[in-house]
Formats: sequence, C-alpha cells, structure tokens
Amino acid sequence: MMAKKRVSIKDIAKKLGISITTVSFIINGKAREQRISEELIKKVQDYIDEIGYKPNHVAQSLRLGKSKVIVFMAEDISNQFFASIARLIEEKAYQNGYKIIYCSTDNDHEKAKELISTFKMRNVDGFIITPTPNLEKDIKNLLDEGFPVVLFDRWIPDVSCSHVIVQNEESAYQGTMHLIEKGCRNLCFVSVMSTQSQMIDRARGFRKAAQDSNVDYQECLLKFHNLAEIEPYEKLLEFFEQRPGIDGVFFATNYLAFEGLQAMGVLQRQVPEKLKVVSFDDHYFFNLYKPKITAIEQPLEMIAEKLMETMLEHLGELDKVYKPVKVVLANRLNERESTL
Repeated sequence: MMAKKRVSIKDIAKKLGISITTVSFIINGKAREQRISEELIKKVQDYIDEIGYKPNHVAQSLRLGKSKVIVFMAEDISNQFFASIARLIEEKAYQNGYKIIYCSTDNDHEKAKELISTFKMRNVDGFIITPTPNLEKDIKNLLDEGFPVVLFDRWIPDVSCSHVIVQNEESAYQGTMHLIEKGCRNLCFVSVMSTQSQMIDRARGFRKAAQDSNVDYQECLLKFHNLAEIEPYEKLLEFFEQRPGIDGVFFATNYLAFEGLQAMGVLQRQVPEKLKVVSFDDHYFFNLYKPKITAIEQPLEMIAEKLMETMLEHLGELDKVYKPVKVVLANRLNERESTL
C-alpha cells in the first residue's frame, strides 16, 4: 500500500485559491500582522482542521532557522522544585546557546493546550513539559510535527516520548519502611486525587511497604489545590482529628506536608513523640521546622542535566527518526528529627 501523501502549504493554497504566502502567514500566527481578514483566517483554519494538517517543524526550522528558544512548561513555576530545576536548566541552556521561556500550566489541560499552540506558532525549538492530565493527544501532535519533547516529573505511559523522572515507587517504599522500622504500626498516606504517574507510583510504594510489613494503613486524598485554598487544609484537620491512633504519616509532596504539619500543631499532636513524619520532595523549610522533617530529596542538579542533555540530543537529530530517551534517577532519604 502506498503511503499517504503529506499535505503541503502549497496544496492548501491551491485548494482555497489563495497564495502560499497567505497560508504561511496564517499557519505561523502572523496573519493579523499582515492585515489578513478574520474571515480568511477562519476559512484557512477550518480547512486545516478538516484535513488534519500538521506543519512540518523540521522544514520550518530549515527554512526559517532555529529560534534557539526552548519552552519549559511546569505545573507551577513558583514551586521550589520546579523553580530550582528551571534555574539550573536556564544556566545549562545558556551555555549551549539557547534561551528558556518559562510558564505554568496550573495542572490545567486547557491552559497547557493553549500554551503549546501559542509557542508552536512562534517556532520555538523544543518543549520540556510536566504533563497535565489529558495531554496525551497534544504531546503526540508535537512529536508528529517534529518538535523535540522531553517530559519530566511524570510521564505518559501511552505516549512514546522522552522523559526524565525519579524512582517514585522505590523511594516511597523506602520512606514508608523507614516509618515502620521506627515503630509505626498505624500509617497514613496523604496525597492528592490524581491519575498522574508520579502520584500513582508513590501511592503504590506506600501500600506495598505497609502490606509487606502487615501494618494498618489508610489514605487521605485531597483535591489538587494551591496553598491559598483553605478547604483542603480543613479536610486534613478533620481527618487527623477523627483518627487519633495514627502514629506515622507519609506525605506525597512537600506542600501537603506544610498543611499537615499545621494541622498537627493545631491538634497538639507532637512530632515525633505521638506520630512520626516523612515527606516526599525535600524543602529548605524542613530544616527550619522544629523538629526537622525527614524527607526524600530529588536530585535536582542531575534532573536538570539529563533534561538538557536529552533535549540537546534531540535538537541535534531533527533530520532523524525520533528515538525516545527514558531516564529514571535515584532519590535520597534525608533522616531528621521527625522520625527519631
């Protein structure tokens, strides 16, 4: 069977009876600068959607030249974890002649989709993304169009895409076993309601450790939120108030630990005398808190290094078949006073 011919800008122009230049302006987001009518813009965009046209990013790069810009799309760029990696990536990108554009998705698919569309039209060279839920199709489209893409913090099982992640399940298992070895027999896992790979893996590691050790455990799942919202904290406060027998808590991420520690303080649940605490995602605050909090530290420097190494590898192979690079890095458990 013969391969289906790829539709070109020339084909679109011929079909619609307009110039190739006009189609190019519209596809590349420069129509309004050229004072092309809204009616014509819509006509071209509707036809493009109808035929499923995808611009060839490789061809654009060869024709227009590289922008030397990489997009870094994080869940929340103000979060210490993402901000630290962003700063490290910026330095590594600059050393290799690239600039970084930062943006936050707020874990919102529609916002992520709009951001991707905007940056595609500006002919950026590649995307480093912490994927939101339901972003599979958009990632596949980027890859189909020839954009280098590297995911981090989480990956998408159904999409063959490069990613840099850490050992979430193994580290959660280690952190939970640490609580059990310190004498905890009634454990709690605090996380968010999420289908994202990193949260699923951390929950799996927690459960496996509890089941392997035959100890009691329960889970408190909160909606995805930011620290300004009060409702999740109130639910956490109510959860612990109704369960005074809990003697060990594993927080799936540091901002949940902040809220949990606040709740324990209100309930006068002494740490580590009454219950012991471990959190994923170490934070400088954990060294300032009294008592200092045991936490799992992700290798930020190595994550940034592998992200840029993988991106640069893809950027150097634009004319070759995309071959996903999959990196999984080890974490470190920093034992402190909260588990004494």
